[in-house]
Amino acid sequence: MILKKNCENREMMKSNFNLMKEIETDQSKEIPQPPLQKPFDGNVDRIKLPEFGEEIILDNNLLHCLKKRRSHRKFKDESLSLKELSFLLWSTQGIDEIRGDNYATIRPVPSAGARHPFETYLLINNIDGLEKGIYRYLPLTHELLFLFTNDEMVKKVEKITFRQKFVATAPVLFIWSCIPYRGEWRYSIASHKAMLLDAGHVCQNLYIASEAIGSGTCAIAAYDQEAIDKLIEVDGEEEFVVYMSPVGKV
Repeated sequence: MILKKNCENREMMKSNFNLMKEIETDQSKEIPQPPLQKPFDGNVDRIKLPEFGEEIILDNNLLHCLKKRRSHRKFKDESLSLKELSFLLWSTQGIDEIRGDNYATIRPVPSAGARHPFETYLLINNIDGLEKGIYRYLPLTHELLFLFTNDEMVKKVEKITFRQKFVATAPVLFIWSCIPYRGEWRYSIASHKAMLLDAGHVCQNLYIASEAIGSGTCAIAAYDQEAIDKLIEVDGEEEFVVYMSPVGKV
């Protein structure tokens, strides 16, 4: 049974773009594309993220950052500044350019067809000037949307990640959800492998950007899917968590 399941799952790792010539996608049907950013209540308070510059970069040598790249599971008991968080968010999902009539975005990370299917949620524990809680990044305006706070948040995340306490207690935990229709709209059944590859591009940028500011991270793919989706209040069907990564000083 396990061997059969492994064989079935391997198929998802293979390219099926050869099937695209047989498929009429929603884009080809001229169905309007999904929004570049998940809608939100405009009456909710937002936090404008500060501009950042060379002053926060401790190591701007790319070769050094690549050589030093490690997965860190121990962090110093130190906060990150809001400028540092701003830099990390821009490095992973920030927007440099909007093409066409809100058709596509150009970002520091690549994405198949420039679909960028992810939303970035944050568990904030120790960021200067920010209340503890769950936030969502708004890349179109480079802002944070405060969602909610809960005294049991750290305990819940520790349980969700199978007792990986460092994940729950880090100054900030990046939680990336996927809205799969953004990719499906253009690539239909060929989109899903590409979207998971895109998640890897995002997390690798977080690794290198973290190194540049004297911090570290660790990619996390082991978690309780239903519980983490419930925690950040997504439906688990049209939007669900695909990756996480805590960041702290090392």
